[in-house]
Amino acid sequence: MAFHDPGFASGPDPLSRDAVLAAVEARLLTAFGEPTGRAAVTFLGADRIEVLRFGPGAETGAVTGTADPALVRYATLGMSAAPMADPLSPVADPQRGPRAELLLSVRGGRDDVLRALAVLAAAPQVEGLVVAPGASLDLGTPLWEGAPFPSVLVAEPGGLVEDLELPEPAEPVRFLPLLPMTPTEAAWKRVHGGAALQERWLRHGTDLRDPRRRAVPLD
Repeated sequence: MAFHDPGFASGPDPLSRDAVLAAVEARLLTAFGEPTGRAAVTFLGADRIEVLRFGPGAETGAVTGTADPALVRYATLGMSAAPMADPLSPVADPQRGPRAELLLSVRGGRDDVLRALAVLAAAPQVEGLVVAPGASLDLGTPLWEGAPFPSVLVAEPGGLVEDLELPEPAEPVRFLPLLPMTPTEAAWKRVHGGAALQERWLRHGTDLRDPRRRAVPLD
């Protein structure tokens, strides 16, 4: 499966799938510039999920405060088309509820991550999962071939891409960064919490965009 050239059309209803995703894509382009590729994945019983690639060489520092020419951003497109439903709610509201897309930053890029990102983005449709900051998402397999990360920590939105306001009664679309975790980090996070793990990363100057990094010291 490979990335192909960009292209998208929007619909007339401001809360239709096409209209929401067109607005989401426009917000991503404002933050990161034109995508350098995109791919689509479709799962049984779920709408299509696209993954957009920005970079390498897309970073200008204007938005993210970095000018790393090797940095590649991956962003999902499709998860926010419908609100995430509380699995305990007997009836899903077609308009109200949290909406989100996922972001992953990798130095040098790893294009074989696209299927893993699509799996995570489809989880609200397939599994009734509500993805929120502080959550752990476990794939059970490496994020990409040879990756030491089988899971991710969902970080707070707003640092890379601003929330996208939608017409009422819809909630804003939030762009949630994913922070790759090694198995030991994921196990430590389950005991101590996501905030404590992020504090460890910060204390040790961990480069979370390094695709070959080792686990942070947890002693």
